[in-house]
Amino acid sequence: MHKYQIDEETLQDVINIETGILYPLRGFMGKEDYQSVVENYCLSDGEVFTLPITFDVVEEFYNKLESGSQIALIWEGRTAATLLVEDKFQITEEDLFKIFKTTDDKHPGVLKEKKRSRYRVGGLTKIVDMSFIENALNPVETERIFREKKWKTIVGFQTRNPIHKAHEHLQRIGLEICDGLFINPITGWKKKGDFTEEAVMAAYNKMIELFYPKDRVYLAGLKTQMRYAGPREAVFHAIIRRNLGCTHFIIGRDHAGVGNYYDAYDAHKLASQLEQRYNLGIELLLLHEPYYCKKCGQIVTDKNCSHYATDRVEISGTIIREYIAKGSIPNEIMLRDEIFNEILSVKQIFIGEKETQK
Repeated sequence: MHKYQIDEETLQDVINIETGILYPLRGFMGKEDYQSVVENYCLSDGEVFTLPITFDVVEEFYNKLESGSQIALIWEGRTAATLLVEDKFQITEEDLFKIFKTTDDKHPGVLKEKKRSRYRVGGLTKIVDMSFIENALNPVETERIFREKKWKTIVGFQTRNPIHKAHEHLQRIGLEICDGLFINPITGWKKKGDFTEEAVMAAYNKMIELFYPKDRVYLAGLKTQMRYAGPREAVFHAIIRRNLGCTHFIIGRDHAGVGNYYDAYDAHKLASQLEQRYNLGIELLLLHEPYYCKKCGQIVTDKNCSHYATDRVEISGTIIREYIAKGSIPNEIMLRDEIFNEILSVKQIFIGEKETQK
């Protein structure tokens, strides 16, 4: 059996395949599934899936492999899983453009993908060291929790930021529609300058403690990497939350976007197209951007306020990050004081910075 050292993101993909979070995947994509996802937003059997999940290896190792080969996937000296090789292929820069709508190295998802090897191996994976999945988020557990709470309808919310007033607005809409709200922040790899897992989870725990009805909200982190793939990743996030037992999923403005690579509602457009083409198995709530209107004196959207062009105060994770990085206190229009103070209390607020001195 061949042996190959894997990184943390690859390990997490294997774990999420094993637990069913990435259903219907049973392993890393082979060439046929990969090309179908890139071209048609679905696997080769027609099942909707919008982002490639692939295993990259160095060229020398790639050349040794044949169909039927087995690979022991090694993490920190332990065999975490095995991969049964079905095929191997190479990806191109053209593929990256189709996935990300850009090949610009300034795009963090593109840069991360370019740093990987272009040589990919597809095949079934199997966890052999069960300690790797003992505490992993999984659909069996989340569905058990939802049943215990007697929730029949559950709205999922994806985030990589602490809660601010715009996201609070969206979540309260979800709570009006559904029995329960599942807040499921990304806790895997994110780009430098994003909020740390500690900051995000601390903010949400404080929000639930002080403001939300505790019996109607469940918080758990999702260990997977951000890809910043905009529209494709928005639907990918919906598929994951469907697998975790959600009946509804919120897609907001520039979901999973970064910089100016995607238009504000590109994710809405793609989601609507795929809803017509496939059975997604989850109802999408395509919600417009909440902002503070100085004229209306409250959080609104352009669907219920006529002052977008004249009185809008934008609220976003990017703006909140800029305030906190400069040591400023965001106006309560944007962020509750209790949440701001909770963020300041953590050891490290941003990824890539030194621990905050208390």
